[in-house]
Amino acid sequence: MQIPKRRAQTLKVRDDQDGANQLTPAGFERLKNELKKLQREQPEAVEDVSRLAQLGDFSENAEYQEAKFRLRRINDRLFIVKDRLMRATIIKNDANPNGSIGLGSTVTLAVNGKKKVYQIVGARESNPSRGRISNVSPLGAALIGHAMGESVTIKTEEKETVYKILEVK
Repeated sequence: MQIPKRRAQTLKVRDDQDGANQLTPAGFERLKNELKKLQREQPEAVEDVSRLAQLGDFSENAEYQEAKFRLRRINDRLFIVKDRLMRATIIKNDANPNGSIGLGSTVTLAVNGKKKVYQIVGARESNPSRGRISNVSPLGAALIGHAMGESVTIKTEEKETVYKILEVK
């Protein structure tokens, strides 16, 4: 019989992977700002819970239940953000001396007659729609170690796509 796992346990396994906590300096600052915001919200949430607890019957007090849920959410997020900040590895945006693509590099690619610009970031900060791809994504992993002028081919079930590296910053 398998023991069921909580969602937090499943996510923790993913968090412990190598490279899961690599952040750009901007990503690190965003996390620090989120921590400050949560620390400002927490006393207010505690005060709301204690004020609403004085109204009596907890099972019928929807406002109390909502305030308690908000406090629990803030405390959980505080724990997660503090842990990520403590274990974060800052990515240096410096170009590799040999001109090859690495973590933190900004790459201009030509694909299907179009130019696309991507920044190679850690898994936590990836957002392909904003041009930030993870170093563990298929494209990001394929680009790592290549230099300007080279081509990289990504094979999927449907097709094969060739990316030509135009520029590496």
